[in-house]
Amino acid sequence: MGRTSEIGGLISAVAASFSFSQSNLVSFADGPFNFSPFSSSNPSPSPPQTSSLSGQSQPSALPPSTVAGSGESGPRAPRNDNPRTTSSGFDPEALERGAKALKEIASSSHAKKVFESIKLQEATRQAELAAKAAEYKAMQAQAETERQRVVYDEQKKLAQHQAQTKSQMARYEDELARKRMQAENEYQRARNQELVKLQEESSIRLEQARRATEEQIQAQRRQTEREKAEVERETIRVRAMAEAEGRAHEAKLAEDVNRRILKDRANAEMEKWVAAINTTFEHIGGGLRAVLTDQNKLVVVVGGVTALAAGIYTTREGARVIWSYVDRILGQPSLIRESSKGKYPWSGVFTRSFRTLSSGANKGSASKNGNGFGDVILHPSLQKRIEQLANATANTKSHQAPFRNMLFYGPPGTGKTMAARELAQKSGLDYALMTGGDVAPLGSQAVTKIHQLFDWSKKSRRGLLLFIDEADAFLCERNKTYMSEAQRSALNALLFRTGDQSKDIVLALATNRPGDLDSAVADRIDEVLEFPLPQTEERFKLLKLYLDKYIAQAGSRKSGWLQNLFKRQPQKIEIKGLTDDILKEAAERTEGFSGREIAKLMASVQAAVYGSQNCVLDSALFREVVDYKVAEHQQRSKLASKSDEKSA
Repeated sequence: MGRTSEIGGLISAVAASFSFSQSNLVSFADGPFNFSPFSSSNPSPSPPQTSSLSGQSQPSALPPSTVAGSGESGPRAPRNDNPRTTSSGFDPEALERGAKALKEIASSSHAKKVFESIKLQEATRQAELAAKAAEYKAMQAQAETERQRVVYDEQKKLAQHQAQTKSQMARYEDELARKRMQAENEYQRARNQELVKLQEESSIRLEQARRATEEQIQAQRRQTEREKAEVERETIRVRAMAEAEGRAHEAKLAEDVNRRILKDRANAEMEKWVAAINTTFEHIGGGLRAVLTDQNKLVVVVGGVTALAAGIYTTREGARVIWSYVDRILGQPSLIRESSKGKYPWSGVFTRSFRTLSSGANKGSASKNGNGFGDVILHPSLQKRIEQLANATANTKSHQAPFRNMLFYGPPGTGKTMAARELAQKSGLDYALMTGGDVAPLGSQAVTKIHQLFDWSKKSRRGLLLFIDEADAFLCERNKTYMSEAQRSALNALLFRTGDQSKDIVLALATNRPGDLDSAVADRIDEVLEFPLPQTEERFKLLKLYLDKYIAQAGSRKSGWLQNLFKRQPQKIEIKGLTDDILKEAAERTEGFSGREIAKLMASVQAAVYGSQNCVLDSALFREVVDYKVAEHQQRSKLASKSDEKSA
């Protein structure tokens, strides 16, 4: 028992001395046992070596006396209590105690167990050192990655600096070109001034010579005017050539830059798509090979594709049938050209919201023009009558009384459609516009479409004003020989739906030939309004209205800032010398013009202004366009009268 405790104490002493010597050795470098602790220079790390304790000695574990006896000379390094900061001051006492303990262990009967324990500790130490070495390598790899990133950032900055330098060079060249062009223009301007001065002197001399002979003065004057025109043409040509060269140079520079950018982008996209296509075809080829080699898979794939095609076809046809049914039940009838209601019930909210927002702008324009109907300029008595009908219709809806049907007749372009739209908006009703010419092509489907139209109109909660333009196209006399059976059926369907006074629908008919309407249709009309051609005062208001719309506000922007960013800025028209007296003169000369013809007249004035060089509207240009349009109107009237005489 005493012998066992003695051996245990001896093992503890040897382990302590060995661990102390290991700590002294490792403190000089990252790798153990591979340096001389007595060197005067800083040791460099070396790869770790596995130590063997079965009778082999370590070179670094030699006592100082052995090192001194090996032939090396030099002063002995002083002792250092902190061996991690320097390579000198190694203490050999721990190694001597360890060697003594090893000798005692070797003479003991338990020496093998002791050495096994020491070897296990050494293996554990070596594993820790290997982990530290791996960590050092990882840190070194991270440092290399950081260095590569820094190099990439420097290259990127260099490329940006080069691009900025090229851009600055391009701007500098452009500035030089502009300065050169400006210098040429200044030179040309000075030359023109000299030519004008010479022309003035020549005119003075010609004026003095006029007393001698009138013919000579006239000849000289014509020659001078020809020379002046030639000089001006040459000046314009040179200036245009210089501007064209400058624009061509700028376009060429921009084209080169864009071409390089597009080329690089196209190459990158092509490489990406080629790689994607190659990968896709590789996967497809592998799948096809797997399917073709396995009969069971082939049968499953063919069956799945067939079932998928059948399902897609069935789903598409079913969705088409269902949607046609929904559109027939809930959708807007095909006869409607324009409506304030949405095409579907759920879209009416957005339509009414948009109409509410736009009504503010319409009220502003109406108050600006001094007219309660916006762009509609009517005779005061007719306008008062329409306002009364609007108020009466609104009160009729609020009191749940039946509506009154209306007939608007008059020459084309007198504002019947616009008045119907304004009437519906002011009375608080929805409106729907259709034309009579759309009924005849429907054939046998016309009756169904008429019933669908009236069924859809009755769904409006606010009431609906149904405006039928060109009503005489299918509501004419039923005893006409050229009227087809389908048209008669459509007329009978409309007469059936309008036989009683309705609380949901206001029927408004518009026609240029009220005498052609069927007597039953005329019997269903409660209010008849004639829209005559505008008189002098109305034509004057229309000229002012469309002058402001087509000329004064032609260059103003009404779109958003995003559209203004990409759209070209329109040129604003300058008005010079166009007074109210000239407009009144034009109003008197345009006798027999409708509102639509006056709008076309002002559109022609706008086109003439844009066709001029300085984009200026003066009284001379305005009178010229008015003369041309008046002559055109007279010629058209003559042709219409001749055709009426031939038909009679």
